[in-house]
Amino acid sequence: MIDQFANPNRKTSFLAALLVAHLLLFFSCTPPSENLDKIDLDAIDEQVLVLVGSVQNILFERTLDTGTESGSLPRSIDKEGGLVLVYPEDWTSGFYPGILWYMYELTGFDTWKEKAVEYTGLLEMQMYNASNHDVGFRMYCSYGNGLRITGDTTYIPILIQSAKTLISRYNEEVGCIRSWDFNRDVWQYPVIIDNMMNLELLCWASEQTGDPIYREIAVRHANTTLENHYRPDFSSFHVVDYDPRTGEVVKKYTHQGFSPGSAWARGQSWGLYGYTMMYRFTRDRRYLQQAEGIAQFLLYHTRLPKDRIPYWDYDTPRLRPEPRDASAAAIMASALYELSGYSMHGADYEEKADWIMESLSSDAYRSPRGENYGFLLDHSTGSLPADSEVDVPLIYADYYYLEALLRRRALK
Repeated sequence: MIDQFANPNRKTSFLAALLVAHLLLFFSCTPPSENLDKIDLDAIDEQVLVLVGSVQNILFERTLDTGTESGSLPRSIDKEGGLVLVYPEDWTSGFYPGILWYMYELTGFDTWKEKAVEYTGLLEMQMYNASNHDVGFRMYCSYGNGLRITGDTTYIPILIQSAKTLISRYNEEVGCIRSWDFNRDVWQYPVIIDNMMNLELLCWASEQTGDPIYREIAVRHANTTLENHYRPDFSSFHVVDYDPRTGEVVKKYTHQGFSPGSAWARGQSWGLYGYTMMYRFTRDRRYLQQAEGIAQFLLYHTRLPKDRIPYWDYDTPRLRPEPRDASAAAIMASALYELSGYSMHGADYEEKADWIMESLSSDAYRSPRGENYGFLLDHSTGSLPADSEVDVPLIYADYYYLEALLRRRALK
């Protein structure tokens, strides 16, 4: 299994560093050699403990109140200030177990491993869930991290079945994995930029099994997406609809962005992360060049705020105060740390990622201790057009924030 946290240009052992519990992590808003700011891992540990406790308490209360089964995995906070829990079928269900695995990796404490095993196990039957493309998010963030960190081989067949489920949604004429099945009156065969994130599971499956089909589908999907989702400035459409019989592009949409032609912030980060990851597996320089182009678009965009936490869409008219998206920033930072290990511009990417992480770690975006049910970050935006999860904590923002911490430690 490829170690996504290993610096490809260095041979030092990252695993040895992970055994040291509660080290201080360092970040800077200036070049790394100057004025390093400290983040206390104890504070992160405490917040995640609060989140774990909140989930367990609310589950207990709901059982007493209703006597019915309820969702068990945290996703966000609702408009009334309550913790939103979801079922394993939800596309975000893998992030909470992933967070617990990352806490075990950061601290070495068996308590986190026990919790990670417990919550990962809730998702086992999702290896057969072919209702959308999100099986990669669900299973690779949970079981994939569990396998990488512990080497537990019982996770391997679950992940392989998950990959089989994912490629069942592939259409040879289109050359892509279908993303969604809803809104059939709007589109025929929708493919969203988010789907790039699920290709990691497929690349891993080919390496694990020796069967090239998974990687071949991942490469075909990445190539088709590169051709049809991206504009000359390296910004991406959110949704591309295809004719499933011919593979021709029918129309290009947005579902969560400002307009079809705008640059929805989280979608741009998904693309940056996805093509960086595809370069890791394939060493195809087209993917590296694509990731570098996306990074250039994002980091030097005229509408990127000074603190480098983007608004929910880069092209909003900003006629009123627009919400930020901390999740888009966390995904971007994590991707930039990995990209820094592959690119001639690596020092610049690493520095910019440090700046993003310092902003996310500041009082402006970090939840105060003991508040927001233990979520680490505030001020993310799920879907503003649907007025859903606007300016709230989101579980995947925390997941990629912790992943970025681990990746930065690997570099440093």
